[in-house]
Amino acid sequence: MSDQIEDIKAEEVAVGDRPLAIPSELPILPLRDTVLFPNSFMPLAVARESSVRLIDDAIASGKLIAVFTQHDAAVEEPGQQDLYTVGTATHIHKMFKLPDGSLRLIVQGLARLALDEIVSGQPYLRARVHAANEGTNDADRLEIDALARNIKTNFQQVVSLSPLLSDDLQTLAMNITEPGRLADFIASSLTTISTPVKQEVLETLDIRGRMDSLNRILIKELEVLELGSKIQSQVQSEVGKNQREYFLREQMKAIQKELGEGDDQTKEIEELAEKVEAAGMPEPVKKEALRELDRLSRMPASAAEYTVSRTYLDWLVALPWAKRTDEVIDLPHTLEVLNNDHSGLEKAKDRILEYLAVRKLNPDVKGPILCFVGPPGVGKTSLARSIAESLGRKFVRVSLGGMRDEAEIRGHRRTYIGALPGQIIQGLRRAESKNPVFILDEIDKLGSDFRGDPSSALLEVLDPEQNYTFRDHYLDVPFDLSEVLFVTTANVLDPIPAPLRDRMEVLEIAGYTEEEKLKIATDHLVDKQVKNHGLTAEYIRFTPDALRAVIRGYTREAGVRNLEREIGALCRKAARRRAEGDEAHVEVTPEVVGQMLGAPRFLDEEMEERTKEPGVAIGMAWTPVGGEVLFVEASRMAGTGSLTLTGQLGDVMKESARAALRGCAPTRASTASTPTSSRAPRCTCTCRPGRFPRTALRRA
Repeated sequence: MSDQIEDIKAEEVAVGDRPLAIPSELPILPLRDTVLFPNSFMPLAVARESSVRLIDDAIASGKLIAVFTQHDAAVEEPGQQDLYTVGTATHIHKMFKLPDGSLRLIVQGLARLALDEIVSGQPYLRARVHAANEGTNDADRLEIDALARNIKTNFQQVVSLSPLLSDDLQTLAMNITEPGRLADFIASSLTTISTPVKQEVLETLDIRGRMDSLNRILIKELEVLELGSKIQSQVQSEVGKNQREYFLREQMKAIQKELGEGDDQTKEIEELAEKVEAAGMPEPVKKEALRELDRLSRMPASAAEYTVSRTYLDWLVALPWAKRTDEVIDLPHTLEVLNNDHSGLEKAKDRILEYLAVRKLNPDVKGPILCFVGPPGVGKTSLARSIAESLGRKFVRVSLGGMRDEAEIRGHRRTYIGALPGQIIQGLRRAESKNPVFILDEIDKLGSDFRGDPSSALLEVLDPEQNYTFRDHYLDVPFDLSEVLFVTTANVLDPIPAPLRDRMEVLEIAGYTEEEKLKIATDHLVDKQVKNHGLTAEYIRFTPDALRAVIRGYTREAGVRNLEREIGALCRKAARRRAEGDEAHVEVTPEVVGQMLGAPRFLDEEMEERTKEPGVAIGMAWTPVGGEVLFVEASRMAGTGSLTLTGQLGDVMKESARAALRGCAPTRASTASTPTSSRAPRCTCTCRPGRFPRTALRRA
């Protein structure tokens, strides 16, 4: 919609000395956070649909409306109870229509109105009104004249001190002789006073009372402006041009102090003080926290050190200094949880139950540091989780694999940018308890470089005799770790330094046997994979023979991770069938396993087939995650007596091969008897054809 401008001639709205005829019923335009005074012009924005309709009708019928201010600006459809009782008869001077349908008005207040009754709410408010006549007493004429002079003087000073008011307002105020009109003009010109205060001036019909009220408002406003000017002068003398932000903050603090209001920084300090008192810190730690808090309270919020101190205090109050989880030691329940979650592992379960039994008899005993050592996939981490579940403690896990920085354990000092506590303190904050089950995973994969040795930093953490005063570099106060049940895991013990290994009780978890794998698959893995792949036990069923076929022919590991993957592969193929519309029940048998997974990767008959013919010896290879059978073939052939070894062979394998060659080397006599023979020298050792020399059977 294009803009439309309605030009109104001046004489149509001029009042002069003629009395203003106010109808007994007028349409009402509600105002938000705005008070219109008589004899003043004001721009208004109209966006409500009902208000736009009201203005359109008013333009067509005489341009006289009544405006009343709302108590609450958030009310969209105000009623009589939502409007003040005194408003203003208003003439619409100009109207502008904007493309979005809203209106911009220039209106003139004519006279005070009193609201009698709302007679209609649709399509807009209409109400019965009457003129609110102003009153004065001839006996108060002298006081009114004195008040008028004071008001003009105070208003001049306010205009001169306020950057928001134009200097032309002084001249306009000096030319107004009517006391009531002077009060209305000044009240409408003050932009810093609130809407309720302006409404109070509008509702004061007694001219002397109105001027008295306005004089008090001006005096208060003048005091605030003079104080602001004084503060500005004081602060400006202390700061330079490059500290404008600091100046504004200091000015705001000074104003709030004079008004008796607390600033945000003061409230923040008070909240931190309450948190320090409620944190339950030991006395030395509390003393350090209060010292840092006192230092923070004297520091300006704009200082670079402020954020560092505030973050440090946040860490102190967030740590569980006195929070602990009430553990319930129930040995039968613990055994039940361990048996439900893990098959086998009898040695580890017995040691856990022994520890809990001792702790039940002596709650103050210092807990051991258990270290579960075994191949991947045997359940080391899940065993620690089951311990936490059976005790009712919180569970925290930190992976140490690849960690090379000592600060990851002890934290960074606060002098560094972006400093944080170490993983031990961070884990306790996440747990919100000072006695969780804390698992340090992959402790054998710790590294070290120029940034320090994390394994050495763990010595204090994992020593029950000294970890009750563990001191993180960031906190720099002691924290008691004696109630934490630390559990570590490793694949092999060799990479763990001897001093660190000495502080832990090692429980070796060997690989599972075939029967144990079958039980784990039946009790845990099958149900888990069936559920993860959106299947049900009614749709797919695994037979024990099928699981044995998977264990024997498709996995060869100490743990059960690959077994779980193969079961997942079978479930995926079954899920694809069902997604393609085949709702037939699937029973996984050894034949179905062969069809879905292909030919077996491992054959039990290989050893028997390979050893049928002479010249093959059986060897064993050991690895941290299990073992492997080696087939060593020996053959008799012509040659020159030299040996070339290729491939990635270990030193023991190379030594064994050289020893075997020396055991079968041709004698000097045999070579000398046929110097010109074209045949290669033959082996004259005592080994029979098809048998491997004894020296080659050394352990790899």
